[in-house]
Amino acid sequence: MTVKEYLMERMRQGTIHLALLDPDKQNSFEAGIMAKKIKEAGTDAIMIGGSTGVDSDNLGATARAIKDASGLPTIHFPGGPGELSGDVDSMFFMSMVNSRDPFWIIDAQAQAALHVRKLGIEAISLGYIIVEPGMKVGEVGKAEPIRRGQNDKAAGYALACELLGMDFVYLEAGSGADAPVPQDMISAVKKAITIPLIVGGGIRTPEAAAAARAGGADAIVTGTFIENCADSGKLKAVVDASKGL
Repeated sequence: MTVKEYLMERMRQGTIHLALLDPDKQNSFEAGIMAKKIKEAGTDAIMIGGSTGVDSDNLGATARAIKDASGLPTIHFPGGPGELSGDVDSMFFMSMVNSRDPFWIIDAQAQAALHVRKLGIEAISLGYIIVEPGMKVGEVGKAEPIRRGQNDKAAGYALACELLGMDFVYLEAGSGADAPVPQDMISAVKKAITIPLIVGGGIRTPEAAAAARAGGADAIVTGTFIENCADSGKLKAVVDASKGL
């Protein structure tokens, strides 16, 4: 079973939770410890990536440690074409569709494509839409963030991604955002598309996770919260709320 098939099968049963670990925030040993804890909390897969500081070496080491510690599927969440590793199970081959810079829409992907194929990495196409505040990823990607209240604009971008043949859409408020993507925006996007919807950024409480799920998210991502959460009970509460448990 491919990682895409695994995710789709899980999402047919309900909203799933995806963890995000940044190789620039901890070493591979620490990532392995975190992966074990996250698996015990009930996450479905682990994304690996960050906006800066990731390279092929720390990406590969982190992927190996996560798989050894948890056995969960790993998904590379790339920050650029220079950080590829054959140690990941798959990658989100993504386009930041509301960037002002063609590099993040298609040029970076063109630079990476032949290497991805050579390494045999499963590529899962994804339309990446930055919602305000956007945080570091919006800054690095030179995004023009969707403003809160611009639900039709967000839905239009998402539907364009589907019509272009992408597998998933991802609404991203940015790692460490002070507020997550609004529930009404999630609902508007979900009504406009038939492909799965991933939502992340600023989700650090069970209430925020439950709101994203109620809005129609098929997958909910938490990253900064996981890195900062030492309380296994709080971690499980957010994962459970994401999955409606």
